[in-house]
Amino acid sequence: MLVGFVAVAERLGLETILGAFLAGAILSIVDRDRMMTHEHFRLKVEALSFGFLVPVFFVASGLRFDLGALFDSASSAIKIPLFLVALLVARGIPALLYRPVVGSRKTVAAGLLQATSLPLIVAAAQIGMDLGLLEASTGAALIAAGLLSVLILPAAALLVLQPEPAATAAPSRP
Repeated sequence: MLVGFVAVAERLGLETILGAFLAGAILSIVDRDRMMTHEHFRLKVEALSFGFLVPVFFVASGLRFDLGALFDSASSAIKIPLFLVALLVARGIPALLYRPVVGSRKTVAAGLLQATSLPLIVAAAQIGMDLGLLEASTGAALIAAGLLSVLILPAAALLVLQPEPAATAAPSRP
């Protein structure tokens, strides 16, 4: 079924990962008996999916990443920090809803972690470029911003969450 849907997606000019997704969705609908004989089968399919197929998608996307287009012009390179800020605003600001519950430091860390995104950006940029809706330089800038978000924002969140150093008491004078 997987091979069939991937082949149909490829034949229709769609991303092959869409065919794989549809095969999984249909399997989930058809095979509702999770707790009986098919549980081991499902575990094997999930292991294959996350251990092999998804990484292959990202390797293929990495091969198509056009680093040259990113630095063809200064305006392309300038888009990277703009897209990174857009990620922080669009995906990080909703973390302010947590502030009454978890406090300021954890809210900032949650916002940084929420703004981390690569898979969706890679897929959306690739689809946009394939459809001719995004220039190669803009797609490369989006992917670069997503890559930076994965590299920088979790480390920043960890720094925010580090315990504050205890105030050292001044030695008492006799």
